[in-house]
Amino acid sequence: MSDAATQPDSYPVTDRSRVKRLHERGRYDHAAVHAILDAAMVAHIAYVIDGQPFCTPTAFWREGTHLYWHGSAASRMLRAQKPGLPVCLTVTHLDSLVLARCGFNHSVDYRSAMCFGTAHIIEDLEAKARALDAMIDRFYPGRNAELRPSTAQEIKATMVVGMEIEEASAKIRSKGVGDEEEDYALPIYAARIPVTQVIGAPEPCPRLVDGVAFPEGLKGFTAGRRLDEVMVESHRTTFGVE
Repeated sequence: MSDAATQPDSYPVTDRSRVKRLHERGRYDHAAVHAILDAAMVAHIAYVIDGQPFCTPTAFWREGTHLYWHGSAASRMLRAQKPGLPVCLTVTHLDSLVLARCGFNHSVDYRSAMCFGTAHIIEDLEAKARALDAMIDRFYPGRNAELRPSTAQEIKATMVVGMEIEEASAKIRSKGVGDEEEDYALPIYAARIPVTQVIGAPEPCPRLVDGVAFPEGLKGFTAGRRLDEVMVESHRTTFGVE
């Protein structure tokens, strides 16, 4: 077990969460794991129901060491989590394509996080409503105050799932080209090609009421900005630095 397991600001390291291949890329501290989670809007959630593995992409958010996601109350996956279901939630950011001088050394730069825990349904209606409000404000700070409140039926039709992070690991590659020393002299093109998701220009609804301006709370969503940077900024605006 690594030293990270004994640190108060790190997740425990076990055989389940330890990075085994290229372990030097592994991180278990809250800061590294949370930075990757907060920069994302979508996670993939893996689980097993009746012996069949599933993996579901969904919007998610973090509050402290607790993760939340939502979906339809009719979802089989969400209904199965009512009594508590072991899940693995993952997030990956692709940062660059890496072209080397041989096929073996072609790679990508990335940031990924893997979180383990037991998912449970948020049953209390007030807690569910607060969580749904938190989801909107997490992505779009302050927007809830500008919206029509959700109806009781809309809240009933939505299921919210929570999961305390029991164990987590981050894995990061940021080295760019890494060829064999003798290959650097070969006349073969090699490069790191950055990859980003970028915010585009807003396309207002054609039925927007005259005089409705772009909200101040969405000022971070300006064309050309990186989505991961906007997500981190939005999380800090809503929840502060954690």
